[in-house]
Amino acid sequence: MKPPRATLFRTAAALATLALGAAAVPAVSQTARAAAPATAKAAPAEAQWIDRATVVWQAEHTAETVEELSYADGGTLPLTPAALTDAQKAAYPHLAGRPAYRLDPRDRDKAATALRGPLAAVQRAADDHDHVLHRTGVQIPGVLDDLYADRARSARLGPVFHGARPTLSVWAPTARSVSLDLDGRTVAMRRDPGSGVWSVTGRPDWRDKPYRYRVEVWAPSVGKIVTNEVTDPYSTALTADSARSLVTDLADPRLAPDGWASLKKPKAVPLRDARIQELQIRDFSIADRTSAHPGQYLAFTDRDSDGMRHLGRLARSGTSYVHLLPAFDFGTVPERRSDQARPGCQLAALPADSDRQQKCVAETAAKDGFNWGYDPLHYTVPEGSYAGDPDGPARTREFRQMVRGLAHAGLRTVMDVVYNHTVAAGQGEKSVLDRIVPGYYQRLLDDGSLATSTCCPGTAPEHAMMGKLVVDSIVTWARQYKVDGFRFDLMGHHPKANILAVRKALDALTPAKDGVDGKSIILYGEGWNFGEVADDARFVQATQRNMAGTGIATFSDRARDAVRGGGPFDEDPRVQGFASGLFTDPNGSPAGGSPDEQRARLLHAQDLIKVGLSGNLADYTFTDTGGRKVKGSEVDYNGSPAGYAAAPGDALAYADAHDNETLYDALAYKLPAATSAADRARAQVLALATATLSQGPALSQAGTDLLRSKSLDRNSFDSGDWFNAIHWDCASGNGFGRGLPPAADNEPKWPYAKPLLTNVAVRPGCPEITGASAAYRDLLRIRTTEKAFSQGTAEGVQKALSFPLSGAGETPGVITMRLGGLVVVFNATPSRQSQTVPALAGSPYALHPVQAHGADATVKTSRYERATGTFTVPGRTVAVYAAGG
Repeated sequence: MKPPRATLFRTAAALATLALGAAAVPAVSQTARAAAPATAKAAPAEAQWIDRATVVWQAEHTAETVEELSYADGGTLPLTPAALTDAQKAAYPHLAGRPAYRLDPRDRDKAATALRGPLAAVQRAADDHDHVLHRTGVQIPGVLDDLYADRARSARLGPVFHGARPTLSVWAPTARSVSLDLDGRTVAMRRDPGSGVWSVTGRPDWRDKPYRYRVEVWAPSVGKIVTNEVTDPYSTALTADSARSLVTDLADPRLAPDGWASLKKPKAVPLRDARIQELQIRDFSIADRTSAHPGQYLAFTDRDSDGMRHLGRLARSGTSYVHLLPAFDFGTVPERRSDQARPGCQLAALPADSDRQQKCVAETAAKDGFNWGYDPLHYTVPEGSYAGDPDGPARTREFRQMVRGLAHAGLRTVMDVVYNHTVAAGQGEKSVLDRIVPGYYQRLLDDGSLATSTCCPGTAPEHAMMGKLVVDSIVTWARQYKVDGFRFDLMGHHPKANILAVRKALDALTPAKDGVDGKSIILYGEGWNFGEVADDARFVQATQRNMAGTGIATFSDRARDAVRGGGPFDEDPRVQGFASGLFTDPNGSPAGGSPDEQRARLLHAQDLIKVGLSGNLADYTFTDTGGRKVKGSEVDYNGSPAGYAAAPGDALAYADAHDNETLYDALAYKLPAATSAADRARAQVLALATATLSQGPALSQAGTDLLRSKSLDRNSFDSGDWFNAIHWDCASGNGFGRGLPPAADNEPKWPYAKPLLTNVAVRPGCPEITGASAAYRDLLRIRTTEKAFSQGTAEGVQKALSFPLSGAGETPGVITMRLGGLVVVFNATPSRQSQTVPALAGSPYALHPVQAHGADATVKTSRYERATGTFTVPGRTVAVYAAGG
């Protein structure tokens, strides 16, 4: 068995594969980010001051040593060996077995002073005080929380208006001084000693003025006192390229589009029934010739554009949410369009298998207008590059117009949020949090170095004020922008308590008080378990297992891998799965193994898919393909339980997302090379159906129903418009054959990609593209109109859902599902298959009316023989039968 697959994060310099913990970490997390600017390497900080009374430090005390904290101007705080309390061990599990020291109670009032300058833990020889045995820096987040968090948690930070007068507040407890640089003049700020918050109240004429904070603070990353001019972490608006914050009131009527206050959203859909389209704002319209605002928020107000018409069709078929890739202010795109570089080649004139397109795109990638945006700069301001004018609060108004436009199309809005890391740290130019409270907001490892397991400078939501920032930011997006849901990037790097605090804060929002119903806002995220926090090392994580039963969903990789086959890091990308021909239509790759091995893998994949169709329920009981009665939690997924959910809605199903190859591209690698475009389209719909027809929520990448391709690019985070743009008009193709994908992440696969890109059979035309979309929409209609797909409890699923032909005699490549009065046959084989369910003999069934009168002519040839209970379904087809037909 393969070892658990790693989540790979890519910076511009391409990080190595991470070996991650017990659970297999799915490829949706492979999101790439831009590399953070380098900063000076900080001195080691191996001691941790966890509260005003306690320091944890690996230095062992003996009769020959003395220990102390040394701070500015020769000050010292003697340390006495002690033991951690049970409460301290629970709060800091990764420190539980380490030596601890106590401060003298008489010295504890000196902590605030000591924390505002250089600080070291020093071990000296007892008989020679000048003989230093060991000296190291000190990590301070714990003591800062102990000293200030109780008061600071209730502070309103950033610009807050009381009538016409703004108050600006920033938490900077270790700063020696903080002043406000307001439109070129300096304004003094006052420090509250109890909370560590600096604030100043201004005049009405401060409204919309640019400002930054001037913070004098000790910076361990450079080992000196610095004066940083830095934007506000709680900014509500920014100038272009995030140069300065603006004193902007989000309640200002000038920022509200017409009808904003009375905007009627589509009826809220419970998370267990959510059908979600994931899209990137620029991808959506940049190549849409019918859009008046290509690449902008306002493209979602172009009701007659091809893109909006397509979203409208999806909404009418049952899609309920549009999930926007990061739309907060991020750090890797020039915000003024005049500053954005463009490839200088005639890309369309180059051969389909050429390497010149990717070379040309790479030359401008760092300065073009495209990036996925997983590199946060300011968490609570809309990204400026999507605005008509990035220089000022217009981006606020246009973001709201986008939300309104989606609502008018029948869709609610989800934001992809990335609170787990920042684009930079230390004294980096784009570092915000760490230049205000150095060493607090970013998670540090045991030696004081920066945690970067997420690819970038990690944040520490386990610290009170970073956790508060997460909650405050989410509430602002919900109240001020009417966002209907949030998808947390790398949610497993958050404490479960932090995500539950978000849920609690949202639940408190009411239409009467806040203009939104917070209880209807959905939450889901990537619950992967890896890195320095893995296996609850530092706190109880918001991982797949831990979030079960909370009403907050996590992405489920189980069925996805079974459907597609293999993984994104396979040396040979042709490893097959259920929808891509494993055993039933082998592609000849030696990676496939023998026919017996393929058959065994396929049957196990079918068990994984059944668990997925149940909503990944841990306790769902069924007969597996070995003939054993098992629970979902007893089905193996790379050494972890396949089933982990407590109720429908805990697990989110998907066959593809922005990470890794699109579904079409994955199937392009895996299906036999001679597979026709028509059969590829059918395999695509079948793969999508395993998520679409599952219990619980499901997500698909925008354009996947149109067979969207990125020309085999598995990591298109910085691959520009050429590889990423969605083509809504089938006459423009689906994106396949736009050249070899960028070398940085794909070159090892070029020998497999090159012959595919020129293979006419792989390139679909309008019949395949429009046919696949129409067939998918038919399945959406069935999913959202048949109540059997919307079981509210695990008990309901157990009662309604069964797999009557599951067992040792199950047909490889075919899953037969019975759900209430429905029978669904997933035939992934290339040939027609008959499935006889003896218990249904004599019962009337007919093809579901939606499919019987739908767009797919092939599914209409499905048959049912009442006398024997036999369902006959064409190859690569999902047929839904309704009782009583």
